Amino acid sequence: MARLQSFFSNLKPLFIFYGLSIVLFTLFRAVLFFNSFDRINDVPHYLLIFPIGLRMDTIVVSYCLILPAAVLLALPAEFIKRAAGILALYFAVLAAIFCFMEIATFPFMAEFDTRPDRLFIEHMVQVREVFGMIFKGYLANLATGLAGMVLVGSAVFVIMRKNLRTANPSSFSKRLLLFIIVAPLLFIGLRSSFGSRPASIGTAAFSENHLANQLGISSIYSVAYAAVKLSESGKNSGELYGIMDKDELLHRIMAANGLRPQDCTNPDSPLLHQQLSSFTVAKPLNLVIILEESMGAEHVGCLGGLPLTPNIDRLSRQGILFKNLYCTGTRTIRGIEAIIAGILPTPAESVLKSGLAGKIFTIAGVLKNRGSSTAFFYGGKSTFDNMRACFRSNGFDTIYDQDDFKNPVFTGTWGVSDEDLFEKANEVFKSHGDKPFFALVLTTSNHDPYEFPDGRIELYEQPKATRFNNIKYADFALGKFFEVAQKEAYYKNTVFLVIADHSTRLRGRDLIPVEKFHIPALILAPHLPPLVIEKIVSQIDMTPTLLDIMGISADLPIIGRPILSLPEQVPGRAVLQYGTTHALMVGTTVIVQQPDKQPAQFIYSDADKRLHPAPLDPELAGDALAYSLLPDYLQRHKQTGFPDSAGQ
Repeated sequence: MARLQSFFSNLKPLFIFYGLSIVLFTLFRAVLFFNSFDRINDVPHYLLIFPIGLRMDTIVVSYCLILPAAVLLALPAEFIKRAAGILALYFAVLAAIFCFMEIATFPFMAEFDTRPDRLFIEHMVQVREVFGMIFKGYLANLATGLAGMVLVGSAVFVIMRKNLRTANPSSFSKRLLLFIIVAPLLFIGLRSSFGSRPASIGTAAFSENHLANQLGISSIYSVAYAAVKLSESGKNSGELYGIMDKDELLHRIMAANGLRPQDCTNPDSPLLHQQLSSFTVAKPLNLVIILEESMGAEHVGCLGGLPLTPNIDRLSRQGILFKNLYCTGTRTIRGIEAIIAGILPTPAESVLKSGLAGKIFTIAGVLKNRGSSTAFFYGGKSTFDNMRACFRSNGFDTIYDQDDFKNPVFTGTWGVSDEDLFEKANEVFKSHGDKPFFALVLTTSNHDPYEFPDGRIELYEQPKATRFNNIKYADFALGKFFEVAQKEAYYKNTVFLVIADHSTRLRGRDLIPVEKFHIPALILAPHLPPLVIEKIVSQIDMTPTLLDIMGISADLPIIGRPILSLPEQVPGRAVLQYGTTHALMVGTTVIVQQPDKQPAQFIYSDADKRLHPAPLDPELAGDALAYSLLPDYLQRHKQTGFPDSAGQ
């Protein structure tokens, strides 16, 4: 045994770091496991979380050991001793990052019910808003994370430097032999598979419980995986869910959305078709889309939620209420692209952030070309998520953001209050006189760290800075706007859409928490009576529905459907993206796709808000794959807008 230890002494630092890392990951996994036990205790074989975790952690650590292994085996012991501090620092920094990411998992998982992923990366680049939110709402978490980094990093530095300074001299032939041994071990560790394909994030998905699957990976793995996928955003999404021939993809999409081959004949825009309006209006109507930040159906009284929205409840009795409308994703930019551009969700970067200036179809562009002035109103900085640049080059004439509000009544981390936002919007709407206009109004108040002016509402709970109180305030500001707007001349000639961008607190026991994608949507139109729509509806259906209601027939390169003109027998459908999980919902049937896994079919029960397993329908699974592939296909072929030969 002593001779064996002596032979492998050159690799001792690698073994030590591997052991320390596995212990760190396992300890945090155990804490998360026991913290979430009430939500995973019904998962068959839930203890598989730990061996799966060991396997996935080994992949991470193996990548980290490539560089030090090369150094330890390529250089003589004398050099290793002199460079002990540098090598120890390398190990210490990695361990500190591992620790910080695991600590950051707790607040992130509390909000999104998933390991830090693409959303984590996208949030981190929004320095002004996100760091302001962290310092006001998550300072304790930040301090804990930094302290953990320092303690773990310091301990690992001391341990590794001590071992590196005791490196034993070894001949070149011995180091070469060790390389022959360690290289295959690292290769096996990296692949974690003897098959044709290496292990991937799908390997950890052993159950139908999303949270249990998330516990099997580490946060550094999740973030690294997301970073790689973001860098490969131009590649085919089939790398995640499968592949499909272009002709079959388009055929399935067209058939699923009632489009005939003779309706779509432009080879440069395969989905371009004419939508004829079923409504007649006396003169052009104005359109205002109010996008409410982070408001799920569970928060809205008229949808069976908490009694937080008396004004939305009141307005719902005056307009067209969508009882079962689902958002496409979990971020504001996903809601924007779906509602105004009919863009399907994708695990890659948002199309609005891709730099396709002037290449994206938007309802703003349609209305602008028909004589409407177009504007975007936002209480924060419009540079957030590239909104200003994208909107200005895709149909919006004017941008109003935080710099345009003089003496606001309240300014928080994310911008001015909803009251200030609506007051500014109303002033601009009045200034148009009889000229038609379109406006997208994006609220900010209902966002962590939950700041709003005092004395506006009767608090739902204590303390003041909570989500439920903020939703009450958002509803208050919306109600105040409509009280004022209904007295203005423009109101009787304006169609309003009030809709949420996404819900919040995305937690559930299933692979995708369908109920957390259920959001409020309400259309107020002067020429239409109150109505309740029970059909499943997606955010991507809003642009076609609004144009239909406004009496506008137009060529559209999108697959959203005019819901009010849709035959009753046509089932509703929605498309959902939850991290790397994709779902197609047709009626109550849900097809769920995960990376490198076979699709699974479920029946969604509104009674218990759960997904119940069902036999897989291959045809519906094919449609789900087509929906997941379409946005990437259109973006790569620059077919997200009108071709040069067509116009709006």
